[in-house]
Amino acid sequence: MKKTISAFLAAMTLMLSSCLTTGLGTASNNQSGNVLSSVLGSVLGSVLFGGSTFGQSGILGSWNYNAPSAAFTTQQALTNAGGAATIANMASSLASNYSNIGINRNNTSFSFLEGNKFAAKVNGIPFSGTYVYNPENGEIALKTATETIKGNVTRTEKGMGLMFDSKQMVNILQKEGKVSNTSAVQAVSKLAKSANGARVGFELTR
Repeated sequence: MKKTISAFLAAMTLMLSSCLTTGLGTASNNQSGNVLSSVLGSVLGSVLFGGSTFGQSGILGSWNYNAPSAAFTTQQALTNAGGAATIANMASSLASNYSNIGINRNNTSFSFLEGNKFAAKVNGIPFSGTYVYNPENGEIALKTATETIKGNVTRTEKGMGLMFDSKQMVNILQKEGKVSNTSAVQAVSKLAKSANGARVGFELTR
């Protein structure tokens, strides 16, 4: 079994390395390497419903932005969209747009606390509130003083994928993160709309 997984990841490495160096995105070489690493780390987290999630206590603690993350709601949606190559394409494009916005590990984080409270920063702008998490399907709702943002949590090899549909992602970036680069926000929104069942967001690590 371990040999099979190793062979699969080796094949994925070769395929995605080729994809990322032949025009899938506009990220720099370092960004491309980070995206490749993130995609390989997210192979088991590329499907939200029916994928691997965390137990109720598993999301507790502080999580920092590590890389872009993309996923599909179901295996069928992922297959219809083109599989892992599509995930790589989306992640590469997200990396470029997040870079334009200025999102990095130091200014974007999420902390899930006891008592269903959360504190977060996106683009350096803090916000907080309460959350409701369903460990059976990974659905999460972040409730601030002004709105409820619904997303999905999935387990990745490196940590956690926290992802949203187009409307919710725009809320995270513009309403909570106060991002003024509207063209980059629109590009991220377009990526989330680019395929049926697509979700985009952040890979977070402790």
